[in-house]
Amino acid sequence: MTDPRGSLAASLPYVAPFAVLLALLAAGPLLPVQADGPFRVVALAITLWFFSRRVIRFQARFVLPSALAGVAVFLVWIAPDQWIPHYRDSWLLQNAVTGTLHSSIPPRLLSNPAVLAFRVIRSVVLTPLAEELFWRGWLMRWLISQDFERVPLGSYTPGSFWITAVLFASEHGPYWDVGLAAGIVYNWWLLRTRSLGDCILAHAVTNASLAGYVIATHRWEYWL
Repeated sequence: MTDPRGSLAASLPYVAPFAVLLALLAAGPLLPVQADGPFRVVALAITLWFFSRRVIRFQARFVLPSALAGVAVFLVWIAPDQWIPHYRDSWLLQNAVTGTLHSSIPPRLLSNPAVLAFRVIRSVVLTPLAEELFWRGWLMRWLISQDFERVPLGSYTPGSFWITAVLFASEHGPYWDVGLAAGIVYNWWLLRTRSLGDCILAHAVTNASLAGYVIATHRWEYWL
């Protein structure tokens, strides 16, 4: 029988950064605009260092394929809006449950280099770490067994794969459709590589590509 206290302690390094990420997103409107970006970056970085440094694995075994997987997810992310005019205006994508398209950065700050820099750091460095630890480092294994540390990375059951993909999609609001596709790709990539470092790299490349696209095209709505 699994000791609940031991299971909680083992889960904390994987869950705490994601919980803080969600709390920071919820608290954003309560923070002074100028402090929002730096506060989120510092708070999330401290959480990752304090709770998760022993479980973070930066080593990617398949650097180029993982980077290409990240680029592929980026292309999937923007493709529907490129190919189908007003695609994301559908009530299936924007509604009371999923939310609506709007950037979390106030328009007057969109030309501020420091604001954009903090957003890029959070998006490219910190968010992939927090999300991959939670979704593929913890949840995919915990759904197989609450004694998840005994479950090897990349283990598969239909339930763990699809529940994780669907919940990952739900995190992305009006982009839930491409979020589902991204969750499937990242889950599949973990099955192929059995390496959390490779999933972190793929996720970081996706977010870096999207950040470059957003800044270059001023499609700020991608940064919810």
